Amino acid sequence: MQHAASDPSVGGKAGALARLDSAGFDVPPFFTIVGTPDPSALASALAALGAGPYAVRSSGLQEDGAAHSHAGQFESILNVGPADVPAAVERVAASGERDGIAAYRAGHGLEGGGRPAVIVQAMIDAEFAGVAFSADPVTGRRDRIVISATAGLGDRLVAGEIDGSTWWIDTTSERVADASGDDALLSPAQLQAVAALVRQVEAAFGGPQDIEWAYAGDRLHLLQARPITSPIREAPIADDGIAVFDNSNIVESYPGIVSPLTFTFAAYAYARVYTAFVGLLGVSSAAIGANRNVFENMLVRVNGRVYYNLGNWYRALALLPGYALNRGFMETMMGVGAPLPAEMAARLEVAPATGWAKTREYGRLAKVAFGLLREAVGLPARARDFRLRLDRALAATTPERLKAMPLTELAAEYRRIESDLLDRWDAPIVNDFLCMIAFGASRRLLETWLAEDGLQIHNDVLIGQGDIISARPAQLIRAMGARAADDPGLIAALEADDRAALAASAIAPDIAAYVAEFGDRCTEELKLESVTLDEDPRSLHAAIAAAARSRAAPPVRNSDPFARLHAGLRGRPLRRMVAGALLRWTKNRVRDRENLRYERTRIFGRARRLLLAVGRQFHAAGLVEDPRDVFLLTIQEVLGTIEGFAVSFDLAGLAALRRGEMERAAASPDPGERLIVRGGAYTALTALSAARSEEEGTERKGTGCSAGRATAVARVIADPRGQSIAAGEILVARHTDPGWIALFASASAIVVERGSLLSHSAIVARELGIPCVVGLKGATDWIRDGETIEVDGASGLVRRCAP
Repeated sequence: MQHAASDPSVGGKAGALARLDSAGFDVPPFFTIVGTPDPSALASALAALGAGPYAVRSSGLQEDGAAHSHAGQFESILNVGPADVPAAVERVAASGERDGIAAYRAGHGLEGGGRPAVIVQAMIDAEFAGVAFSADPVTGRRDRIVISATAGLGDRLVAGEIDGSTWWIDTTSERVADASGDDALLSPAQLQAVAALVRQVEAAFGGPQDIEWAYAGDRLHLLQARPITSPIREAPIADDGIAVFDNSNIVESYPGIVSPLTFTFAAYAYARVYTAFVGLLGVSSAAIGANRNVFENMLVRVNGRVYYNLGNWYRALALLPGYALNRGFMETMMGVGAPLPAEMAARLEVAPATGWAKTREYGRLAKVAFGLLREAVGLPARARDFRLRLDRALAATTPERLKAMPLTELAAEYRRIESDLLDRWDAPIVNDFLCMIAFGASRRLLETWLAEDGLQIHNDVLIGQGDIISARPAQLIRAMGARAADDPGLIAALEADDRAALAASAIAPDIAAYVAEFGDRCTEELKLESVTLDEDPRSLHAAIAAAARSRAAPPVRNSDPFARLHAGLRGRPLRRMVAGALLRWTKNRVRDRENLRYERTRIFGRARRLLLAVGRQFHAAGLVEDPRDVFLLTIQEVLGTIEGFAVSFDLAGLAALRRGEMERAAASPDPGERLIVRGGAYTALTALSAARSEEEGTERKGTGCSAGRATAVARVIADPRGQSIAAGEILVARHTDPGWIALFASASAIVVERGSLLSHSAIVARELGIPCVVGLKGATDWIRDGETIEVDGASGLVRRCAP
């Protein structure tokens, strides 16, 4: 009986097992038989292995070699009892004389052959078993580990009789990039242990390895190892680049899967708008030009979802005067929810200004402050000019005109909108910047002077701005609901989306006027592929019906907040004057922020119609299979096809490729809110889905942003287009946008997982006097649809009530 790795007569498999055993791997005990075994020696060797059962396997010359594995050529017998070992050894050895093996060896140019050596090994009572590859044997990628497993023994998996469960693990992030079968068969810890084992075997043998393994209880055994014989790619060079992708704020504008056309349109718009903005704040054209790549890469698309490329936002902010003096304030302005990783922060660190440089920096900061003051004074005039330019652009691109334009005119019209609006996005961006300053400063001031009462007053001051256009849809829906309330037939027609009956109803003119004014204010309104209310008004009809069934008046607002402010600062006239002036100015900036965002909706709506007109012309020319396939193309591909700089005119092929990508992305879980990406951006595709909280409990706290209390049934809504809420129920959502306003009209309170004090849901809830809590992590998992909850919109406390 032999066990030496250096003896070639034991064959390739036994030699590999001997080397693994010598290297300290947990290999079940074995011995090797070369030739005809002596019965006495065999009995002694079996006794040394233990009582059995045993595995009896071949170990032929060149078997499990680097070039030829001989997989499936010889016979293997498992669960052999002590008395049956001699017969099993003979069967395995005799399998080497089959005609098929001779043909295999001859076909591969191998000399020798005949009866193989035989391995007798202690059997493992496996709970789970399988194979693992230190490189992907199908694609040849060296940055992937592939693990397959099945319950019990792995022999049927190795033989290809069953598929088992498979995981593809990215070696850079050490995360599961993909999985099939029962992905819960192995725990994360077990997966990590198998991955570590196959990497250790690769290191020991100096090349990519294919191993068989088994778990018996908590013990991981290595059953055998062989080189991977399929072609393997070159190992990627280690890349220490790091990026942070974060969707904390942008998910409200671009939730879920976003089409290539929307993403590239948005990325281009962000680049143009923020380039102009930093120039407005005094950054030189030379500095802007040197950082062009920063502005052109402020957004990324990961598995169909949109994220901020956070490092580039920091790089853009670092160009602004004052960043070296007060980076913390800049981070607050950005709304960063968590610090950057220390490794990345060190690379982006701007040395604090000292000496003359500090004086010069203060001078630049003063210049910017003066410029902002000038902009604040001139903001009303700038906003009027922006609206005039917008009205002119929209008047020239009415839906009727767009339908009659040929492709070259449509492209020229797009370029004109781009030049007149995107390159001169001054009023909205300046007001946004001033709004963040005013909101943060006024909130901090009132908290300092009046503690919790100050925060309550701050919230209440921002309620009741009747000229916030974002609240007008809810007000109109309530008014139409009131008109329909006494007509059961009309309510039934609304709920059934009976458009013929609604066209003849008393509220038909009101519905038409609403669609004419707010047709583009649909769910996910900034996504060009979104279906607008004029195409599908079902959600509007459902909201009117819900308002009709609810005869409740709008919530009663709190007492005059300015009177409470004056009472709280009685005897401090200077503080009262400063706080009052700052609050009024903040109120105006918040109002203008929402109103100017509505103008953005109008622009995106017109861009949507223009690009749909392009899609119809592409379809007419046979370039795409459906007009809406235009949303599967990038803005560069669309314009390049018309203007001449496209690199491919196979638009139908591109659309088919992208459709498949989006379908796969839609079927996968959402990645996390923040992704730490190492190496190229493509590695973000290996990000794990967002971890769901296991925490239960009866209370959680988010950000209270609209005072009031409500106790009612919770309705967890994923998509407002296909779901509705009854009057008085509490709306619970992952995120909202202006398209959710129809549900706001019926809700008694709102709870949202994402968002901030200046998010759309917070502003509209304050306007409507509805209690609102945002930023309640995991709300849609923690709160069960249909249960009763209590919401305190001032403190941010949400409590699950007893059933």
